[in-house]
Amino acid sequence: MISFAKRNLKVYFRDKSSVFFSLLAVLIVLGLYVLFLGDQLVGSVKDKVDGAQRLMDSWIMAGILAVIPVSTTLGSFGAIVNDKSKKIIKDFRCSPIRPSALAGGYILSSFLIGTIMSVFGLALIEIYFAIKGYALLTGLQLLQLLGTILLSVLTSSALMYLVVSLFSSQNAFATASTIIGTLIGFITGIYLPIGSTDQSIQYVIELFPISHAASLFRKILMADPLADSFKNVPDQFLTEFKLDMGVEFKAFDHTFTSLESILYLLGAAVLFYVIGILITKKKSR
Repeated sequence: MISFAKRNLKVYFRDKSSVFFSLLAVLIVLGLYVLFLGDQLVGSVKDKVDGAQRLMDSWIMAGILAVIPVSTTLGSFGAIVNDKSKKIIKDFRCSPIRPSALAGGYILSSFLIGTIMSVFGLALIEIYFAIKGYALLTGLQLLQLLGTILLSVLTSSALMYLVVSLFSSQNAFATASTIIGTLIGFITGIYLPIGSTDQSIQYVIELFPISHAASLFRKILMADPLADSFKNVPDQFLTEFKLDMGVEFKAFDHTFTSLESILYLLGAAVLFYVIGILITKKKSR
């Protein structure tokens, strides 16, 4: 399984276009923020609180950290579709490699790729904060972010494994990748703050597991900016702001705690992996 995972890692990083398109959703989010969303979001709060630019920069960077695991794990699982379309998978199944080791190799490589790219993204965010003159993240915050990255990658990998298990052709996979890359910013409440959407859309966002990863990232990255910006503002306004921006989720009069979001992500990961493995077994018969 380890050797097969190494093979998949080499395949992924050797294909520069695959790496680029894996990060396309992130580049879209960043480009929209720089060109359009940034001024609008900052302008919506700068007259009410201090440090609006730092606050919203932290918000968008948290969203980017939530998107990276989705886009990179999806890109890494392209190896499965490629092996299926070129009939390479049949050679593997005729080899001494067990089917469980084969699936484990795909999953392990996806997890490692998602983690590597997410940590790289976190490093770039820290550099961006330094350039902007913001306070750098503390050791505790970095540890919290790394833990959240591992959890987010685990859930994203499980979800993308489930998605990829449904496809056998490169064209179908490319189409699905485009759709997911386009929608992920909306479903996680990055293109539009959750408070700007209808109640029905808010429920969809709150039920989507990756949105909970985005919420956890926001709680960590925005902790200090929120404390500084809202120190002279009534608590009610702070609560409304957190709900509107997806820092916290409230559904059916219940506000999700960080622990509940973590358990939700873990449960979703187990569920997606089980369904994906069952689909793969059924198709391989």
